[in-house]
Amino acid sequence: MITPFRLAFVILLAAFGLSLGPPADAAEPSDPKAIAIADQVMEAMGGREAWDNTRYIRFTFFGFRTHHWDKWTGRYRVEWKDRKSGDAHVVLMNLNTQEGDAFVNGEKVSGDALADQLRRATGAWINDTYWLLMPYKLQDPGVSLTYAGEEVMDGATYDKLHLSFEQVGRTPGDEYWAFINRETHLMDQWQFLLQPRGEEGKRGEGVYKWNAWQKYGNIMISSERQGPDGQARELQNIAVFDMLSDDVFSSPEPIAEP
Repeated sequence: MITPFRLAFVILLAAFGLSLGPPADAAEPSDPKAIAIADQVMEAMGGREAWDNTRYIRFTFFGFRTHHWDKWTGRYRVEWKDRKSGDAHVVLMNLNTQEGDAFVNGEKVSGDALADQLRRATGAWINDTYWLLMPYKLQDPGVSLTYAGEEVMDGATYDKLHLSFEQVGRTPGDEYWAFINRETHLMDQWQFLLQPRGEEGKRGEGVYKWNAWQKYGNIMISSERQGPDGQARELQNIAVFDMLSDDVFSSPEPIAEP
């Protein structure tokens, strides 16, 4: 059984890639009403231009993995400590080329070990950035966006958007519902149903509120995820930078933050 916030560590490998899957030419077209609502969401978060002009994003995924991402070039750094072994991992790679270096306890790895580290890093990036930035991805290539009606919760009215995917990412059978606050045009909640995984073919599912929207740089990001039982956890160390040292993406040494 997957308990609240263990879901946070289930890989949600939907359509959050640079060049991580085949072309998505066969996606069903999104409907006009859903597109109009998604446009309002983007505007409420700062606008398309502000999102496109945002270059460097840093955050820590629920106290576990710390990411630095150059959104313009695909340069990427992720570091974490294995919960069982205590081994310290640093991966420096380019998400576009899928090439890079990996270090375990400060030692550079190669061969199959390197390939495994690059695969794990890519999976972590897809999963963790989707938990942080999913509303910016509503109209990505390969996403089929449809209007799923309205719902009233806690006195607020929400427009529901349904996301499905076609030939995108590692698990294109995943489905999401975004609950868009009709007054603020921000996503206050998501619901997801993941494609079968594991020997029993069980589907991961969950409903989480997206709380604590605030401005970072010129864009809005929600930093808190709250499960149905009221338990909330924070995505930490969120920051947006105009400049970062090249060492962040080329050296495994500890980072001197701006």
